[in-house]
Amino acid sequence: MTTPITIVGAGLGGLTLARVLHVHGIPATVYELDASPTARAQGGMLDIHDYNGQVAIRAAGLFDEFQKIIHPGGEATRILDRHGMVRHEEEDDGTRGRPEVDRDQLRRMLLDSLPGDTVRWGAKLTGVGSLGDGRHELAFADGTTVTTGLLVGADGAWSRVRPLLSDARPTYTGMSFVEVDLFDADTRHPGPARTVGAGMLFALGPGRGFLAHRETDGSLHVYIAVGKPAGWTASIDWTDTERAKALMVTEFRDWAPEFHALITEADGALVPRTINALPIEHRWARVPGVTLVGDAAHVMSPFAGEGANLAMLDGSALGEAIAAHPGDVEKALAAYEAELFPRSAEAAAEAARNLMLCFDETAPQSLLDQFAAYS
Repeated sequence: MTTPITIVGAGLGGLTLARVLHVHGIPATVYELDASPTARAQGGMLDIHDYNGQVAIRAAGLFDEFQKIIHPGGEATRILDRHGMVRHEEEDDGTRGRPEVDRDQLRRMLLDSLPGDTVRWGAKLTGVGSLGDGRHELAFADGTTVTTGLLVGADGAWSRVRPLLSDARPTYTGMSFVEVDLFDADTRHPGPARTVGAGMLFALGPGRGFLAHRETDGSLHVYIAVGKPAGWTASIDWTDTERAKALMVTEFRDWAPEFHALITEADGALVPRTINALPIEHRWARVPGVTLVGDAAHVMSPFAGEGANLAMLDGSALGEAIAAHPGDVEKALAAYEAELFPRSAEAAAEAARNLMLCFDETAPQSLLDQFAAYS
């Protein structure tokens, strides 16, 4: 089968690209490993910025729909130290330009805006190669193959498309997260609910901390952050939930008891994640017929809050470049990448700096100083 534009990955970047192309009357096909839109959890809340993520949503013609999924009060922020002392607190007054939305609702908004046959679910990419003249052939686990005139890797940090352009691979930043959820928090977990507050929580200390947010369904999604060597997450049996909880409490034994409750009262599994990043200045020489968006192009730590925003902006910018240069794919890709590289490098540098300051020896003072500078 031959398709003119093939997108690998139905995350926010790939779907935004498909939607912007659709707005311009340009068909595209998205291939996604997941068996369905609900095959796995999509993560927690996202702050969508008025200078990039919202720009992409407007280009996709979905700003009115976006307004309907904003979480009122979600921009509220608390910064605590390890003793539980509130060092900074802001309410959400609706004027800061970074409204919070549920990632799953945002993805559903994009999916619902596309023709029903745009995404091919359960398509596991097993190989991709160049056929010359900018064409590529993709092979999938079910034995099917696809030939395309334009291939876009929107397939995340461990992209199967990236090797066509770059030998770079994400490396471990030295920080790991353990994710937990506390459901129906106000009723079932009132202590943690008070600790987290109405929106986002930063509770930070040297080399460790808690990041959490209140979700639209009344649950709390918590990231337990610990600075650990490579291989630490793999050394623990996370299926033994009670033992894993006890281990994590020990990591925070000199922290206030209210933080221990974020761990001990957690519902369900503890999910470990390593924080990985590509080189800050990651870029590649122009290769005919292929490019990248989102984490495939510039995965970084989450400490700039830009991952989802950049993925969507990448998708919209690429879609508009293709529409602006009909019949000249290479001119479109060159224009897109000329803006992509400096934009992503700036955000990646900020993410790397913020990762260090959030967990340095003075934490949370460094973050407080940065908030003061922004103010």
